[in-house]
Amino acid sequence: MMKKPLQTVMIVDDMAVNLSLIASILSDYYHVKIAKSGARALSLINQDPPDIILLDIVMPDMDGYELCLKLKSQPLTRAIPIIFLTSKNSIQDEEHGLTLGAVDFIHKPISPPLTLARIQTHLELKRLKAWQQEQMQIESITN
Repeated sequence: MMKKPLQTVMIVDDMAVNLSLIASILSDYYHVKIAKSGARALSLINQDPPDIILLDIVMPDMDGYELCLKLKSQPLTRAIPIIFLTSKNSIQDEEHGLTLGAVDFIHKPISPPLTLARIQTHLELKRLKAWQQEQMQIESITN
């Protein structure tokens, strides 16, 4: 029996220590890609879109909000769930991120079990949404 391929999580953060910590938590469960900047992430995502993105907000050059906005404006990347993973913790920051299209907001320092649970939940929601759209297309063809 073939093993199901791991889903891909991209972590975008400008701090190497954060990338290393989060990657170590996720690597037993997911294929992990990392990017140290918004521009690098955008390039990697457009080449090979991940299943979900964990995105820091505070980064030089392009912040997480700007990257989120760019990803949500492109058909290829619009459906990828984005979870902000950040030290910013005001209600306004969270509201702004969700308004831009993020599906969740995790505050640093993270709880590994809660982070894993939230990723799993949003990947399952993405899968169900894709299945539902597929069913609707089949129904429209057969009716």
